[in-house]
Amino acid sequence: MADLWPGLDGPNISYISPPPSEAWRRAWPRSIAILGSTGSIGRNALAVIAEHADRFEVRGLSCAVNVERLAEQAARFRPPLLAVLNGESARKLKSLLPPGYTPRVLEGPTGYAELAFEPSASTVLSAQVGGAGLAGTVAAALAGKVICLANKESLVLAGDLVRGICRRTGAAILPVDSEHNAIFQCLAGRGQEAAQLLLTASGGPFFGKSEGELTRVTAEQAVRHPVWPMGKKISIDSATMMNKGLEIAEAFHLFGVPPSRIRVLIHPQSVVHSLVEFGDGSQLAQLGTADMRMPLAACMLWPLSLPSGVPGLDLARTGHLAFFEAEAFPALDLARQALSMRGGLLVVMNAANEAAVELFLKGHIAFPDIPRLIGAAMRAHAAAHPDDMGKPFCPPLTGACLPDIQKEAQALEKRIERLDRQSRAMVFKLAKKDSTA
Repeated sequence: MADLWPGLDGPNISYISPPPSEAWRRAWPRSIAILGSTGSIGRNALAVIAEHADRFEVRGLSCAVNVERLAEQAARFRPPLLAVLNGESARKLKSLLPPGYTPRVLEGPTGYAELAFEPSASTVLSAQVGGAGLAGTVAAALAGKVICLANKESLVLAGDLVRGICRRTGAAILPVDSEHNAIFQCLAGRGQEAAQLLLTASGGPFFGKSEGELTRVTAEQAVRHPVWPMGKKISIDSATMMNKGLEIAEAFHLFGVPPSRIRVLIHPQSVVHSLVEFGDGSQLAQLGTADMRMPLAACMLWPLSLPSGVPGLDLARTGHLAFFEAEAFPALDLARQALSMRGGLLVVMNAANEAAVELFLKGHIAFPDIPRLIGAAMRAHAAAHPDDMGKPFCPPLTGACLPDIQKEAQALEKRIERLDRQSRAMVFKLAKKDSTA
């Protein structure tokens, strides 16, 4: 079934990882650990597991602080391992678990990484929100797992590192993002003929609004995504189109194509999840109901195509499908700048975005201030580190054995964490300066 995999080693498509082993494909029930089980992606994944209870064994679940929901999930699926943000959350979780059920409870970033590395789970769903998901993704890759990747920031921050680890450990990446999963499916068996990747975007709740209108939008309005029910942070990212900027970087690392061959189209109906244009000018599109259970099932059950619990798409009732050029979105320009200039700018962009979104949700800045602050942080970093511009932030891995590769990965993760903290601090400083001006 290797022909279902996109092209490896170029020239047009150089996918980030080799395919899963034949042994993994044939082993049922499939053992799985979920990083971020209480969020929207994690809950949908558990719905897919419940739909195919005989095909999965849940080995671990995790959350940050929503221990009430995690306790409910754990009581239902009874995994031997759970992971939470800190000791306080761990103590609260233990008090909520049913009598007689005593799983091991891990804590903090090291706990998430340990859960991802757990030998009894062949598959890891990386679904934590934001840059916090990097450690778990890297740990799973180091362990040679099959990773159903929903945390796009893992590739935005360290795509070169993840690619290098996968090539050394045999870890495989299956993309959960609906757009990248669509491209993955369209490329199956004919990746080297691909000329262009077309990511679709709903445009968010403010598509077509004037600059003046955007200055008055509220956080409550911004989190009301017109199609996809999502968490607050990713909903804001969709509204600014930063989510699509991150997805350009994700596609760059996943499929090994230059940003010039990645195009974004506004498609408000969110029926066409993405397209691939081939050398002869023809295009393949992947269509489906706007429900994350579909791409999750495609990854978690790969290479099988089984019901996900989502009704099929009725094209006769779908109606008109519209597509527009993605113009006048500063976030997309920032993402392309970061990809072209390199030197850690993707790390800066991601951290600055997370900090700016936090400020907006708290009512401290206006909606248009989000991309403005991100751009200011990127310019400040580029001015302070001119010698780093144009250079890859992640040098090629040199380690020949797993312990050496782990040391290199840990060193890069620490470097990313430092730059992440500095970039967040820069955004908070700039926002404070604006408020007192």
